Amino acid sequence: MKTLLGRQSQKSEQALRAIAHMPTKSLPVLMDSDFARTLTDADFMRIAVMLAQKSYDEGGCPIGAVIVDKDTNQILGKGHNTLVQEGHPYNHGETSAIRDAGRIDFSNTTIFSTLSPCDVCATLIHMRGFHRAVVGDVTNASGTEALLREKGVQVDILEDQAGIDLYARFRAEKPEQDLEDWRGLSALKNR
Repeated sequence: MKTLLGRQSQKSEQALRAIAHMPTKSLPVLMDSDFARTLTDADFMRIAVMLAQKSYDEGGCPIGAVIVDKDTNQILGKGHNTLVQEGHPYNHGETSAIRDAGRIDFSNTTIFSTLSPCDVCATLIHMRGFHRAVVGDVTNASGTEALLREKGVQVDILEDQAGIDLYARFRAEKPEQDLEDWRGLSALKNR
């Protein structure tokens, strides 16, 4: 089958946007394995930031995540925070991407997250046996990187300025929503 993005295709913002917004299971129609091998950590983080932007545009918390097979560079799962959109207290970017990937062996995968994972997401990352986590923003939130490393997960920081700026803008505009996402509705009463 001929795909739109192949060995000769240019990586562009439009191509990465199409990858971000196309359902994961349909990505083989969009890009072939040769194109996937050209994608870098920075490209995967850019895709995660595009997913964070999608959440922000929907009125949600701007956090996105992408799960990639470390040998083939194939995207296995992706998602964004839908706390507000779905009314789900722990449908964070990371949990959404893990749900999208489904019941797979995560030991040969990397998860790219636009923001330092919360305690719940960090626990899930090490419980599922991820090989590596790449964090795109430790400026606005950090703290679980040491926990992940202690549990044997390789952690790399690859800050993405667009993601950092987006989360800072969200936090300034919607501090209550930010607090709810991190600590639940009870945190709003106890402020």
